[in-house]
Amino acid sequence: MAGVKKAVTKAKPKLKAAASIRGACLCGAVEIEVDVPVFWAWHDHTVASRRVHGAAYATYVGTYRSKFRLTRGEDVVSRFEEEATGNARSFCSRCGTPLTYERKRSPKWVNLPRALFAGRTGRETKYHIGHEQLRDWAYLGAPVGPLKGYPGVMVERTRKKKVAESDSLFDPEMFGTK
Repeated sequence: MAGVKKAVTKAKPKLKAAASIRGACLCGAVEIEVDVPVFWAWHDHTVASRRVHGAAYATYVGTYRSKFRLTRGEDVVSRFEEEATGNARSFCSRCGTPLTYERKRSPKWVNLPRALFAGRTGRETKYHIGHEQLRDWAYLGAPVGPLKGYPGVMVERTRKKKVAESDSLFDPEMFGTK
């Protein structure tokens, strides 16, 4: 095919995200940035995440690694790799804040604790992982009210149904005692 020219295709420029959100560890030594919206968000009830966060469950947002940036503090980030799974978790070596959770089976993804971000990430947390590992001592949204004498402390309230006078077994009007 002499004389036929090949079409030259130009590489498409990568589109910049419409928005991004910044997050940080507790001491501020490490700062991250992620394009929003993130791909998804979930509550992780597994034993490993519960222990790493020291909480009933951890809430994560997941995004493509290409949409995540470590913008400050790379020198204070420590990494722990689980031997059994090959999953890796990173944290700030100064304050201990969990920073990333990377699964070996998903190398294109990075999971970030939702609590690192003060603002919105573009996804509601609707999913639960490891729900069968949910502990019986985890708070599940029972009604709470202030604990008298302890400012800022809330206590779970039980809802007691008040018995109306007309519902009582003894009706004072019936016997003329009222």
